[in-house]
Amino acid sequence: MKSVVTTVISAADAAGRFPSASDLESVQGSIQRSAARLEAAEKLAGNYEAVVKEAGDACFSKYSYLKNAGEAGENQEKINKCYRDVDHYFRLINYCLVVGGTGPLDEWGIAGAREVYRTLNLPTAPYVASFAYSKDRICVPRDMSAQAATEFASYLDYVIASLS
Repeated sequence: MKSVVTTVISAADAAGRFPSASDLESVQGSIQRSAARLEAAEKLAGNYEAVVKEAGDACFSKYSYLKNAGEAGENQEKINKCYRDVDHYFRLINYCLVVGGTGPLDEWGIAGAREVYRTLNLPTAPYVASFAYSKDRICVPRDMSAQAATEFASYLDYVIASLS
């Protein structure tokens, strides 16, 4: 799984060298931010169901046409699948917070996602709206510390950019 540490080690190994000073600074920065990432992961996990529900609700609120016949949320089964997908991405974000890198999202969420959604004729904009809503909703200090919110928001931004 890709993280700052594994990326630095892989790059150094591929080049047949020891990690450079800048490589080690990158690892040190990741380690220094680890407490904030773990705080964000803990807060997300502790309020997980509500976060997923609010994000999914925001999706269907902004894109209410999705519940029309022939659309991605035309029946309860399809609506449940949309919430399942939002849930899946939030779990991957949680894993990224723990690992300290985008590996879980890259490996299990992003690779091929746009192609799958396109093949199934599912728009990605509603998913983007879900994650944008969650990012906009973060409240410091109610939800988490400022640094934890920054870490969480960075992975939300990563998902948003990947699905846009």
